[in-house]
Amino acid sequence: MTEDPFEPYDGSGHPARVPLPRDSVEDTGAPLPAPATAGQGTVQPLALEHPVLKSLLGAWALAACAPEEAAAVEEHLGECGTCADEALRLREAVALLQRPESLDLDPALRTRVLESCLERRPPRIPVPEWAAAYDAETARLDALLQDFGDAEWHAPVRLRWYEADEAVSRRTTVAGVIAHLMTVDGLVAVALGLDDPLGEVTAERPTPSARTEAYWRAAHFPPTRSVRAPWREQTHNLVRTVSFTGGQDARGGMPVQYGDFGLPLHDAMLDRAFECWVHAEDIADAVDYPYDPPSGRHLHHMVDLAARLLPSVLQARRRSGLAAPAERRLVAAGEPGRSLRLEIEGSGGGEWLIPLDSPAAKGSAEHEVAHVALDGAEFCRLAAGHVPPLEAAAGQVGDREAIRDVLLAAASLSRM
Repeated sequence: MTEDPFEPYDGSGHPARVPLPRDSVEDTGAPLPAPATAGQGTVQPLALEHPVLKSLLGAWALAACAPEEAAAVEEHLGECGTCADEALRLREAVALLQRPESLDLDPALRTRVLESCLERRPPRIPVPEWAAAYDAETARLDALLQDFGDAEWHAPVRLRWYEADEAVSRRTTVAGVIAHLMTVDGLVAVALGLDDPLGEVTAERPTPSARTEAYWRAAHFPPTRSVRAPWREQTHNLVRTVSFTGGQDARGGMPVQYGDFGLPLHDAMLDRAFECWVHAEDIADAVDYPYDPPSGRHLHHMVDLAARLLPSVLQARRRSGLAAPAERRLVAAGEPGRSLRLEIEGSGGGEWLIPLDSPAAKGSAEHEVAHVALDGAEFCRLAAGHVPPLEAAAGQVGDREAIRDVLLAAASLSRM
């Protein structure tokens, strides 16, 4: 029988059905391979001259060197202080080019998603434009609160505002802030015929601060996470109610009383959106969490509300002796008078001419006596009493007295 050279043979004259195991090198008598020495298999640095190593620093900082080149550079950095300093600067520059992305959602994302959806299928009952900012800011705050534990709900928060040109503050907790927002939003709820969150509790005066203090005093225990549900339900009811009735201009102009003053419903909803954002920032600061300003469109509406209120505030401050007296020349209603140009930069920006001598006067570029420039979010924080008024303006030119009066008037818009 001729043996098949490709079939294993077991010595019996027949090819083996299963291949025989290979002999171990230890059974053959052949010498064993030498054991691996320490360091064998690691990258060995190249022997390169100093100029070549220096030219490789940029590629090394970008992690673009070959392994042998990187090893040579790193060995050299331990011996050459000049190259080590240069390598550190290059690494820092690379870190700036590769900034880590925030895990927080863009505050404008919700608006963009809703607009995209509504373009395809318009809502049967749309939210009025003047209530959209309140809808967005309450939703953002609710999302911030969603994962709070007991420690976060009891984190201390200091509410800040200005009274008679003096900084004032009041200490509470995150839960206390939500209770404050709920009781002040209750002024809008009452105007719309909804339930008052104070219930049977009676406030000394129908002002935001008096209502808040009454709610806090009436609670048997400090507010806890349980306040979130009634606050959220109230915000939904407000948005739902103004959506059913807000398409009517007369309804949007319905007055909402704040005790010392009143606002039309459309401005009151914008005011509540503004305060919701400001206090959401207070809460985020208390728990050390980032929180972005509103979208540019909503921020613009908030700035516009504050700018429209400034002439009346200036007049009230003038009557109480807190602002410089107006010019002796009287300005008739609707006529142009001395004006300050308020320029808001960045998101939500624009320009407003603020009449200085009478709320009934008309802002006029021809009668401009001063010009103030601020960032949009910074101006809103000034109006919230969170920024010292005389340190707020990024740029100012013209009548210093007029500038001072307007900045202080903006800060006096704030309240608890």
